[in-house]
Amino acid sequence: MPSYNKVLLMGNLTRDIELKYTPSNMAVAEIGLAVNHRYKTKEGENKEEVTFVDCEVWGKTAEIMSQYLSKGRPVFLEGRLKLDQWKDKEGGNRSKLKMVVESFQFIDSKGSGGGDNGPSGERPTRTASGPSGKPQPAYTGPQHEPVPEDDIPF
Repeated sequence: MPSYNKVLLMGNLTRDIELKYTPSNMAVAEIGLAVNHRYKTKEGENKEEVTFVDCEVWGKTAEIMSQYLSKGRPVFLEGRLKLDQWKDKEGGNRSKLKMVVESFQFIDSKGSGGGDNGPSGERPTRTASGPSGKPQPAYTGPQHEPVPEDDIPF
């Protein structure tokens, strides 16, 4: 039976990204995203509905996101859904649906949520140091046509 699991969300980060490392030195971050849905009722009243989505990010993507994004910043996320299941302290079954982020795109370069163009306002470099201190390729986003460096907004 074929299946397809792809999620595309655009919203604002609900908190600063906290980067952690597993015992095997893999970067991981848990983030919250608020996605707004605006609509008009039959009576003509404007309404807004907010959906809060928990997300997890792994590896280089987590490191880059934690470096350049902060609470309130808009971001476009691409990934998949994952169902976490566990037993609580009382032995009851619990579950939570979350998004596993596979790639992201910056929405603005100077959001009011902080972060500006990165630390001290400089442009991010093409390489970044990983947890081992060795240079590693920086996150480049989904594979599309190359963008001239002058067109990059940060």
